[in-house]
Amino acid sequence: MSARGLLVGAPRSGSGKTTITLALLAALARRGLRVRAVKSGPDYIDPAFHAAATGQPGLNLDSWAMPPALLDHLAAAAAAQADLVVAEGAMGLFDGVAGGAGRTGAGADVAARLGLPVLLVLDVSGQSQTAAAVARGFIGHDPRVRIAGVVLNKLGSDRHERMVREAMAPLGLPVLGAVPRDAGIVLPERHLGLVQAGETADLDRRLSALADLAEAHLDLDAIHAAAQPLLGTALADPAAALLPPPGERIALARDAAFSFVYAHVLAGWRAAGAQILPFSPLADEAPPQGCDALWLPGGYPELHAGRLAAASRFLEGVRAFAASGRPVHGECGGYMVLGTAITDAEGARHAMLGLLDLETSFARRKMNLGYRAARLLAPSPLGAPGARVRGHEFHYATVMERGADAPLAELSDAEGRPLGPAGSRRGSVTGSFFHAIARDPLSPG
Repeated sequence: MSARGLLVGAPRSGSGKTTITLALLAALARRGLRVRAVKSGPDYIDPAFHAAATGQPGLNLDSWAMPPALLDHLAAAAAAQADLVVAEGAMGLFDGVAGGAGRTGAGADVAARLGLPVLLVLDVSGQSQTAAAVARGFIGHDPRVRIAGVVLNKLGSDRHERMVREAMAPLGLPVLGAVPRDAGIVLPERHLGLVQAGETADLDRRLSALADLAEAHLDLDAIHAAAQPLLGTALADPAAALLPPPGERIALARDAAFSFVYAHVLAGWRAAGAQILPFSPLADEAPPQGCDALWLPGGYPELHAGRLAAASRFLEGVRAFAASGRPVHGECGGYMVLGTAITDAEGARHAMLGLLDLETSFARRKMNLGYRAARLLAPSPLGAPGARVRGHEFHYATVMERGADAPLAELSDAEGRPLGPAGSRRGSVTGSFFHAIARDPLSPG
């Protein structure tokens, strides 16, 4: 690998990881560095902001969902086209599931496997000397993970900063940033996390302000110097772990209603020789001619349900595509649009494609969250019968009706507890709430 890298972590969510990461990315890119950003875990919102800050595609690395060799491969591919790789952890640095060693989904797994030193972001509001005790715990918690320095976030005053720095001094841990409480820039949020990058007003201005914040409050030279060469090597043939392309020419719904598909999935399809042709359901576009597979990704169709219900060219085009026997697959939001209807948060019911016997509602919200291990029950764009796929589910839709359609897969959670049959299939049309991330190379198909 040619690039050096580090991982931005924290004791918990809400510490300021995303703000500090985006500030760091924007400032280093402004200096002319080729920066590639990585999100540890399955989150799909942050990578779009990372891409906006760096001008490079976002990337997810997930130690639970991805076989270790695939994680190495994707990291190597990112490093080959960058001067610096900056990874952002999820939740707390060591937070994950009860998986095997190095397969918990925690940011610490990614840091350890790739040899990434950690820049620890500490929210020191409401504490002073105690911040040093927290840092001391992180230094000694896991010998695989090296804490390279800390950023003190949400400082209340010069005196506050002095007290924390004095407490940190005996640790020998460099303070590589000190950010005042009033310097933070909050990005707008929605029920599944941040508002999408493409919907954020004045995003360029916000990123420029974050770069200014980094120049003023982070020791960018020292942070860059703390980065270390990434470990791991590229696979000669990563296809065994990547999702297979569902066709040679893939019609991909792509707009504000269908915004989520993992970058490594698309890259894997292209590497396998597939051509991806995007189209916009919100612009009432039908799937492009000449495609042999159709993919409806996740996103926020419930926010645009009225427009989708009125998009006649889109609806009829997808129905004709399915009637031809060509495969159609929907994930999460795409799965809901394949159903009969979506009821929005205000209680209005909107008719959808009706290709699957599924009706969902956001008027009665219920959070569904967690890793999913799937064993496919029938041929689908995700693989052959018996193939095993790992992915993630996160939505607030309530299933009001699931009819007689056969299930797509048998699911279990991250700890192997069975969750029963899930998803739907009818003819060439399939769908599921879980977003597929990678397949098990040892499984059939």
